[in-house]
Amino acid sequence: MGDRWRVEVDRTLCIGSGMCVGHAPDSFDLDAARQSHARATTADADEKLLAAAENCPVEAITLTAADSGEPVFPPEE
Repeated sequence: MGDRWRVEVDRTLCIGSGMCVGHAPDSFDLDAARQSHARATTADADEKLLAAAENCPVEAITLTAADSGEPVFPPEE
């Protein structure tokens, strides 16, 4: 079994750009208010999911390792 990530969207930061849906359409949806939400709270580690987080213009998406809680994105400084 591969790595799993916990996926969170800070809806107070989300501006509804849709970049997440464009990069990872199987992982994110926009609701009627154009706010993003993850389709699942955990997901298999995936380049598309990472690209969605990296390309969010307001860094509203947080990815952490599901087993250890270590940050995947944004990385710890």
